[in-house]
Amino acid sequence: MTGPLSVLDQSPISEGSTGGEALARSVDLARHAEALGYTRYWVAEHHGTAMLACTSPEILIAEIAAATTRIRVGSGGVMLPHYSPLKVAEVFSMLSGLHPGRIDLGLGRAAGTDPVTAFALQRDRGHAIVDDFPQQLNELLAFLYDAVPPQHSFAKLGKVLPGLPERPEPWLLGSSPQSGIWAAEAGLPYAFADFISPTGAALTKRYRDDFKPSVIRSEPYVITAVAAICAETDDAAQRLASSARMAFTLFLQGMPIQVPPVDVALRFLAERPGALEAVSAHRRFIVGSPATVLRGIAAVQQEYAADEMMIVTIIHDHAARRRSYELIAEAYR
Repeated sequence: MTGPLSVLDQSPISEGSTGGEALARSVDLARHAEALGYTRYWVAEHHGTAMLACTSPEILIAEIAAATTRIRVGSGGVMLPHYSPLKVAEVFSMLSGLHPGRIDLGLGRAAGTDPVTAFALQRDRGHAIVDDFPQQLNELLAFLYDAVPPQHSFAKLGKVLPGLPERPEPWLLGSSPQSGIWAAEAGLPYAFADFISPTGAALTKRYRDDFKPSVIRSEPYVITAVAAICAETDDAAQRLASSARMAFTLFLQGMPIQVPPVDVALRFLAERPGALEAVSAHRRFIVGSPATVLRGIAAVQQEYAADEMMIVTIIHDHAARRRSYELIAEAYR
């Protein structure tokens, strides 16, 4: 493997714990990731689910950035359709002013939840939300880079963002063909969620081929985010992974739960022949000892020609989750 190694944290809520405890564990894991030498730490946005705690990445970013000193901190990502582009620009400008050179603004198009919750998030519920993501993205970038046409009534707004002259580094996130097309057109770095859709190698190649240099980046740059669980042995890692596999089996059936303990998950999977194969058909998990996981991550990196790899790990036990990231970092060195 070559290139940086980073963390994507979805703030999983373990069975028997609270959302507040999950968020505190995210801050603890970020400190640990910084000490281990990870390059960046991104937090996700999800709504209306029992499994994941972070509904407001900007709040958790502020907490993590204040608790660390060097690691880049960002969103993986902000689901832009829920928000005003100006509000997002102002929030991440503030974060950049408070933590210069350390803030990433990862942007996504997905709702980050089910349709009912997405509708509840709308300010105007008189109609379905308009899919105008490209226009939102362009407006947000125009605010961040003071590129609103001078004759436009919004022209002054990019000049008075609170964190200037600092600004966040914008990224486009995705797991579908369209996100890569938009990232290439806008000249943005691109983060592909292989842990959601493990079929993105052709999409990231197209992004590279079609990339148009911009004031943001002169060359394409790809992060590939993978689900990985590491322990001292392959068998121990497979046991730990049962919790995530049970959780995602039910998630894919529309029944999100808190991340179950290993013994509960092993019993669940044993009682449902084919469940493991079914979830593996939809989600790629890299599971095993440090050597096994490192080979798996390296294979995905080669598949995507990724410049950087990002690891998302869901384990019931927080100490085991910390240890997983520790073992991967040690093997990577």
